[in-house]
Amino acid sequence: MATKPAAKKPAAKAPAAAKKTATAPTIPMSKLIAELAEKHGMSKKAATELFGDFVELTVKNLKKGNKVRLTGLGILQVRKRAARMGRNPATGEAIKIKASKKVAFRVAKDLKEAI
Repeated sequence: MATKPAAKKPAAKAPAAAKKTATAPTIPMSKLIAELAEKHGMSKKAATELFGDFVELTVKNLKKGNKVRLTGLGILQVRKRAARMGRNPATGEAIKIKASKKVAFRVAKDLKEAI
């Protein structure tokens, strides 16, 4: 009686190489301030103070609960997150997550279309 040769198992696939996506460089605030200062003919120190005041006013208004509209960029606003139940991923134990606030950014239509 002839025996059939054993069926070959498909070779195990090598793990897929992680896709390497080129990340865009991060532009530091100091470089943006330097470019703005040069473009508008002001000192870097004056531009830094102006930008610092802008950030301070933005934070102040967000703390009050106001929305901050940056025309051409989008809207910053504080959103409330309700308390909820979650799970500890390590143990699977149910845990209570407290209510919190977060800053949300909604992109402007012009910026979406530009990108």
